[in-house]
Amino acid sequence: MKYLNKFKKFLFEGKFRRVTLVVFDIVCFLLIALGYYFFAGQTSYTTPVNNELIYSYNSVLLLCCLLVMRFVCKSYNNVWRYTNTGAYILIMSADILGCGLSLILSRFVMNYLINDFYIGVWYSITVTSLTVLVTLFSRFVYRLVYKYSNMHDKRMVVDKAKIPIAIIGAGQLGAHLASELMNSPHSHYQPRCFIDTNNSKVGNRVAGLPVYSAETAAKVIDKYEIAEVVIAIANITSEKTKSLWDRYNAFGCKVKVYDSPFHEQDTIGGEKKRIIRDFAIEDLLFRNPLDINSQAELSFYTGKKVLVTGGGGSIGSELCRQIAKCNPKQIIIFDIYENNAYDIQQELTRKYGDKLDLVVEIGSVRDKERLECIFENYRPDIVFHAAAHKHVPLMEHSAVEAIKNNVMGTYRTADMAEKFGAEKFILISTDKAVNPTNIMGASKRICEMIVQCRTDSNTSFAAVRFGNVLGSNGSVIPLFKRQIAAGGPVTITDKRIIRYFMTIPEASQLVMLAGSKAQRGELFVLDMGQPVRIYDLAVNMIKLMGYTPDKDIEIKEVGLRPGEKLYEELLMKGESLVATEDKMIFIEKDTPYSRQEVDNKIEVLMQAVDESRHSIAPDLVKKAIKETVPTFVEPGDINSNENLANAGKDRELVKA
Repeated sequence: MKYLNKFKKFLFEGKFRRVTLVVFDIVCFLLIALGYYFFAGQTSYTTPVNNELIYSYNSVLLLCCLLVMRFVCKSYNNVWRYTNTGAYILIMSADILGCGLSLILSRFVMNYLINDFYIGVWYSITVTSLTVLVTLFSRFVYRLVYKYSNMHDKRMVVDKAKIPIAIIGAGQLGAHLASELMNSPHSHYQPRCFIDTNNSKVGNRVAGLPVYSAETAAKVIDKYEIAEVVIAIANITSEKTKSLWDRYNAFGCKVKVYDSPFHEQDTIGGEKKRIIRDFAIEDLLFRNPLDINSQAELSFYTGKKVLVTGGGGSIGSELCRQIAKCNPKQIIIFDIYENNAYDIQQELTRKYGDKLDLVVEIGSVRDKERLECIFENYRPDIVFHAAAHKHVPLMEHSAVEAIKNNVMGTYRTADMAEKFGAEKFILISTDKAVNPTNIMGASKRICEMIVQCRTDSNTSFAAVRFGNVLGSNGSVIPLFKRQIAAGGPVTITDKRIIRYFMTIPEASQLVMLAGSKAQRGELFVLDMGQPVRIYDLAVNMIKLMGYTPDKDIEIKEVGLRPGEKLYEELLMKGESLVATEDKMIFIEKDTPYSRQEVDNKIEVLMQAVDESRHSIAPDLVKKAIKETVPTFVEPGDINSNENLANAGKDRELVKA
């Protein structure tokens, strides 16, 4: 049996698979031609069958034409164990073309070379038809035999050890998943049934499995002892996904989804590959993720030199991934933290090799001389400025560093972009810059001023403002995951806190879109949909990891941190916002400060920094912030503002 299996693998899975199929098809054709010779009585209307030589010529010509067209149509390139209907149609098409070719050659070529040589129409059609039928039948039988042998393959996971699942959705996607799981020798899942809301399918069978209604789901799960349910619905909305997760999670089943890995769904370009995966917290956001996939925007970066400051960070590294897909002339990663820069360098090098001109430079955006060296040597066309300190409580304490890095880093990078003729400069900003209540948010508001005041520049400046980024370094999601893994407690500052969220790919795509559209000092803003209550986010993360909130894992309220707001501003409801052709992207229109006014503000800030060089306390910097950022508000004032609180509460909240 061991040697038989090796021989079978050699013939049908190794390099001789195609030769085996060709030899088999030739033998079948010869048997059919021989049978026709004995039983048909004639090869054509005028040529008798008993003319063996002419008949042999006819058969060889027809065989050659059929084989040639099969090779031309690449019908032998198919792996028949996993093929589809298209492969069968391809063989039929190739043989029809081969039959026609043989008739043409016999009538207009061979008949002049060999006297009385031409293929009879009935002979050609009959033998070709029988050859097609035998070929298709043999392939079909081979697939059945292969499927049957896999069911008894010793490598196969024993059925009793497989996880019994119900598939939500008996459509094409669900049927494909069921067939794939049942036919695969390595599958760890055993589909037992479908659950669907379509009454025309309920009570019938799809892919050999019964279809039940959603109303009977509880009984079905109990009847078949379902351990997991898999959602397999094409183009499902985020709202529907969350609804199904809530419903089946309540039945005690583990809920999974048949989809691409979450962060691959929103990447620009590429083909979507589906797998059975666990739910991610991103699946439970109220809105569907923004997906910018415009070829016009992508082509903008083709052939350009692109510099990404902070290119090793969460947003910066994703920007590099997306830009790399656009066939740029060169990507320059500039970062102070060499470990992150090294990681993204290795990732892109593995993926693109020599096809991508990638360089990594270590340095700080504070360092004017280092910046000038980078710009002078590489002369980038596009600059994405993602380098910044972003942690609110830490910057509240180290206010001097926030000004040095965020404000002066942006100012100096923008100056170098102008000096060395960059085409565009895009600043990564934050919603915390709106009516800021902390040093970090105020520093980013000043960065926006730096960008907005340069409307007279040959370089097009723009800023992109968005909310919290799920999964980014230092964000709440990784923190909650670590706390849950450690057994709790999960700490939240206040149960009333709400925030807007977006994914890393969304953020990077928005930045790239802004880069392609930026003209003169625009501030791009994303409609991030409904806000999410951080408490509900914590509850659902605990559930996603298989625990019960406040039973297995405690949720502990620890109080607001310095500079923290209860409610972020509702960015999309302002009167100064102008819609773009992209329905979720807006441009905030306000009157920018002049260059001189911005320079005066920076002078005030730098004087405070200079005076604070021997002091840990942020008092002088905070005083300068209040003087230079008119919209700065003390967190206590805004958190106690009853009107703002009500505005946040009145808007329908979503449990993440």
